Amino acid sequence: MGKKLTVYMIDGTAYGPRLSEIGNWVGKALYSPRASVNKIINRTEFDNPGIYCLKGDPTDDAYDEKIYIGEAENIKARLKQHLSDANKDFKELIFFVSKDEWLTKTQIRYLESRLVQMAIEAKTAQIDNGNSPSLPTLHEADISDMEYFLEQIKLILPVMGFKFLISSTVKQEVKNIENPKTEIDEIYFIKTNSFKASMKETDQGYIVLKGSEGKRKLSKSCTDTYVHMRKKLLETEIMVESGEKLIFVEDTVFNSPSAASNMILGRNSNGMTEWVNQKGLTLKEVQEITNANNVYNS
Repeated sequence: MGKKLTVYMIDGTAYGPRLSEIGNWVGKALYSPRASVNKIINRTEFDNPGIYCLKGDPTDDAYDEKIYIGEAENIKARLKQHLSDANKDFKELIFFVSKDEWLTKTQIRYLESRLVQMAIEAKTAQIDNGNSPSLPTLHEADISDMEYFLEQIKLILPVMGFKFLISSTVKQEVKNIENPKTEIDEIYFIKTNSFKASMKETDQGYIVLKGSEGKRKLSKSCTDTYVHMRKKLLETEIMVESGEKLIFVEDTVFNSPSAASNMILGRNSNGMTEWVNQKGLTLKEVQEITNANNVYNS
């Protein structure tokens, strides 16, 4: 079932501050570049309790963004502290409040704790929080409300350019590359005898399955993008050393088949032709057949 997301550009520009709401949700989000904060800081939303995220440049080039997650009983007061803190360098912010101001201190602490936990588990961004704050005690009904609140936050964050909750790994039924085939997913295998690796194409992306092998060292011809990608996989222990190879210890999401094959082969490659199914057809050939069938049946 779809959801209606409303985005209001506060100053009428594409890159300025904006409000975001989801139909029938009690919350709202306010996004702003740092340079625009002082122009809108007197809006009533800033006086509410809520949860906020600050995005800046990472100090580790394995990541694309650095995120700090916090909570405040008064967003304006807390942001003023961060704006005057020379050590808290950020470029963008987003915060979430309730339209009816019903969020309590314990509830926003719960949201903060869960967001930090989810961000760490996603292994996508550099998280600036020192530790994950402990979960406060809430009644069962309040926990249900806050988990629903979090689901809406997860929907809005990537729309506003915050991708730290988009997980680098997934939990799946298929966990063993020795016998990975299921009834609904076609499995592809890397076209080499040097490494054993399998992948499936899903709505989430191209998923290299747990247990897949990769070359230990990258070729010097690999671009910086893939060098940083490999570095992140090693730092987050998604790939670990095993003899002369690297092993994926979790099912891992890539945004293209070439990114997946590059991490396996350790060199620049065309994933459309490097991945083959059990019949020996390349991913490119399978997609061409699928497209032709769709045209024929339309």
